[in-house]
Amino acid sequence: MKPGARYRSSVCETEIVIIRVPSVVDQLTCGSSVMVPLGEDAGPEAQLTEPEEGSAAVGKRYVDAETGLEVLCSKAGKGALRFGGRILSQKTAKPLPASD
Repeated sequence: MKPGARYRSSVCETEIVIIRVPSVVDQLTCGSSVMVPLGEDAGPEAQLTEPEEGSAAVGKRYVDAETGLEVLCSKAGKGALRFGGRILSQKTAKPLPASD
């Protein structure tokens, strides 16, 4: 994994871009299936029919606070993003200072 690398889900339409690499090596999954580099064939997998809770939204950043992994969702899908079995949380914007 390196910054700028693109991955896709093998069970739904989700695509991501790596923003920050994790401090440890583990599996990045979506919909409980390992994500593959964009352009690689993942082989036949069962497709998700129902959206999972916490499914990825386009244009949002997701992080794993434990390892520092940060990804940007470039194409939304039905699967939830996980790293090492932990669901990635949506990164919130930093509040701007108040202007009086």
